[in-house]
Amino acid sequence: MARRKEPRIPDHLLDQLLAGAEAKSAFAKNGLLDELKKALAERALNAEMDHHLDQENEAGNTRNGYGRKSVLTDTGKIDLEIPRDRLATFDPQLIAKYQRRFPGFDEKIVSMYARGMSVREIQGHLRELYGIEVSPDLVSAVTDAVLEEITEWQNRPLEALYPLVFFDALRVKVRDEGTVRNKAVYLALGVRPDGAKEILGLWIEQSEGAKFWLRVMNELRTRGVEDVLIAVVDGLKGFPEAITAVFPETQVQTCIVHLIRSSLAFVSYKDRKAVAAALKEIYRAKDAEAGQAALEQFAISAWGRKYEVIAASWRRNWAAVIPFFAFPEEVRRLIYTTNAIEALNAKLRRAVRARGHFPTDESAIKLLFLVLRQTQKEWKMPPREWSMARAQFAILFEGRFRLG
Repeated sequence: MARRKEPRIPDHLLDQLLAGAEAKSAFAKNGLLDELKKALAERALNAEMDHHLDQENEAGNTRNGYGRKSVLTDTGKIDLEIPRDRLATFDPQLIAKYQRRFPGFDEKIVSMYARGMSVREIQGHLRELYGIEVSPDLVSAVTDAVLEEITEWQNRPLEALYPLVFFDALRVKVRDEGTVRNKAVYLALGVRPDGAKEILGLWIEQSEGAKFWLRVMNELRTRGVEDVLIAVVDGLKGFPEAITAVFPETQVQTCIVHLIRSSLAFVSYKDRKAVAAALKEIYRAKDAEAGQAALEQFAISAWGRKYEVIAASWRRNWAAVIPFFAFPEEVRRLIYTTNAIEALNAKLRRAVRARGHFPTDESAIKLLFLVLRQTQKEWKMPPREWSMARAQFAILFEGRFRLG
C-alpha cells in the first residue's frame, strides 16, 4: 500500500487557516486564497520597507503609516496597504508606485489574446470568472508591451546553418488609409542541425517580389545565417532568384504539402481521401522518372479525368518538384510531412479569423508573434525522422553539414 505523501503545509495549519469553514470556500472570491495573497504581498512590501530603511539609516528616515492601493491579480482585485516613509524615497519592487496590476495578471491577458480571444471576449472572460472590469485600452496596453519584445526577437542572432527552412505566407486583412486591404504575412520556419524547430522571423508586405525577398535574405545573413541547405517554398514570386543571390548553394524545393493542398481544393469532400491516396504514388515514387510516370498514370485514371486541373497543376510545377526526388526517403518525409508547417498555419489562421481585420500592421504582427511564442513552448522533440536525416545530410551536403 502506497504511503500518503506528507503535505508541504501541515494539516493542522490548514485547519487553523480554514477555521472550520468548508474547503471550497477558500477558492471563492475574497476567500482564503485571496486573503493569503494579500497577506503575503503586504508582508513582502513591509520587508522591502525594512530593507530600504536599513539602507537609508543615516538619513534618519522612518516609517510614515500606510497608503491604500487596489491591484488586479490573476484571480481578482485585492486592496493592499502599502507602507510609506517620511522622506517618500521608498519605491517598492513587488508593486511599483504606479503599478496597478499584480505579477501574473498581464501574462493571463497575453495568454488569452495569443489563443485568439478578442478584446471583447477577454473583457467578458475576466468579468465572468473574476468579477474584474477591464477596459479595451488596458488590454491593448498590456498586449502592446510585447512590441519591444518583438523588435528584439526579430533582430536576435540566428544559427550559422539551417538544414531546412520552410517559407510560407498567410493573408490578413489590415485597415490602411480607411480601407481594409489584404496583406501577406510571410514567416520562415527553420530546422536547426539538432532537429529543433525555430521561427526565424515574420514579415508583412502588400506585394511580394525579388526585391522584397532579397531584403529578407540579407536580413537573415546579417543576423548570422551563413548557409541554408534546403529552402522549401510554395511559388513565392521572386524567391528563388533572391535566395540564390545571398545563399548560392541553397537547394530550392517546391512545397509538396502546398501542392497537395491546392490539388485537393478542386476535389469534393467525399473524394478527398481517395484522391490524396492516389497523389501519394507521385511524390513517393523512387525517382523523378518514376514520379513523372505516376503523374501521367494519375492523369488518365478515373480521378485524373474527373479532376483534370490537378494533373495540369502538377505538370506546371514539375520543374520545381524534380529536385525532391534526389533526396532519400528520410529527407523527403521531412519536406512533405504536414506536421512541420501545417499545424502552425492552422493555429495562425484560426487566430486571424477570430480577429476579422486589424487596425494596423503592428497589431497583426503582434497577434501572430504571440501565437508563435505560445506554439514554440509546445515544441519539445525533433521529428522522428531527424536522426536518419542527419546522416543523409552529412553525405548529401559533405563539407556543409557535419555530424556531432
